Amino acid sequence: MSNQKRRKYDRQFKLEAVRLSHEPSWTVSGVARDLGISENVLHVWRTKLKGDGEAAFPGKGHLSPDQDELRRLRRQLADDQREWFIHVTKERDIF
Repeated sequence: MSNQKRRKYDRQFKLEAVRLSHEPSWTVSGVARDLGISENVLHVWRTKLKGDGEAAFPGKGHLSPDQDELRRLRRQLADDQREWFIHVTKERDIF
């Protein structure tokens, strides 16, 4: 196992790296080498940007719109289940 710390890159760095990798005068390997990142990382960033568009690279602590909606729906479901349980319990206590 490596003792190297995982490097973190901000959204702007990733966007610029991807933009450069699409320039006709650059290759993915050339951009990766010049920026000091692996080709695989750059390919992952390109795929992520292509799939998620502007929602790509939301940053630490930020969710993509899909993830945010999923979180909201899970919270709503949990609230509804609690309300249902309280209602059923009260109904049972009446009889």
